[in-house]
Amino acid sequence: MTTYLEAEANPTRNTGAIRLYDEAAFAGMRKACQLTARCLDGLAGMVEPGVTTDAIDRYVMDFAVANNAVPATLNYRGYTRSVCTSINHVVCHGIPNDKPLKEGDIVNIDVTFIVDGWHGDSSRMYLVGRVKRAAERLCDVTYRSLMIGIEAVRPGVHIGDIGEAIQTYAEGERCSVVRDFCGHGVGKLFHDAPNILHYGRRGEGAEMRPGMIFTIEPMINIGRPHVKILSDGWTAVTRDRSLSAQYEHTVGVTETGCEVFTLSPGGLDTPGLTVEHPVPVAG
Repeated sequence: MTTYLEAEANPTRNTGAIRLYDEAAFAGMRKACQLTARCLDGLAGMVEPGVTTDAIDRYVMDFAVANNAVPATLNYRGYTRSVCTSINHVVCHGIPNDKPLKEGDIVNIDVTFIVDGWHGDSSRMYLVGRVKRAAERLCDVTYRSLMIGIEAVRPGVHIGDIGEAIQTYAEGERCSVVRDFCGHGVGKLFHDAPNILHYGRRGEGAEMRPGMIFTIEPMINIGRPHVKILSDGWTAVTRDRSLSAQYEHTVGVTETGCEVFTLSPGGLDTPGLTVEHPVPVAG
């Protein structure tokens, strides 16, 4: 049975109850999420062949310090970096290092900033120079999967509707949906209830209600959906070494639909892609 609580009445830990936030909380999330989006915008001009993910990590840390924010991943459960950088067949949680990016790489950059206690969580794919059409198509399918999932967000429907919409579209494009990771509630906590699966059945899962805030972050593979974790305990890769992509937005359920908190202020939600994309929804 799903439990819903006003956010202020819920303990500062994940109890499994779903928090319902007020307008003041939505304002706090807008501020944190827009700072994250601005950082991701700034990276669009930085990601190119020869740049290291260490340099990206330094940029994110410097951006946080300059804007009185804290990278949420830094020292989170032993993670030692300010950002996750996942290249090619890395599904998520790639750790920055001194290896330069190469022409044709695709890289997911996942940034979460804490601003006044609120977590702004978002990620985008970046194309490194000229990439193969298959890689560009994967990024396009993944972004469209995200936006199709967001279109399902509105009061009175269920979380399973998000997963079904994403799964139906992605598998219809001959791609697979990663099952091992999911979106999540977010706010004063980095990871909170509910889990947002990117596959599923319409009508299943918790009912969406105004005031809920969560991420949608589908990970889509060209090959099979199976992943494994490397010996560092963080880096998740595709078992068949096929390419993987991910985009992520933080959204809040409103009375009429949803608000996307992490939209790019510069219109750079899909840096490097040359295909047309649907207009982000709001409500």
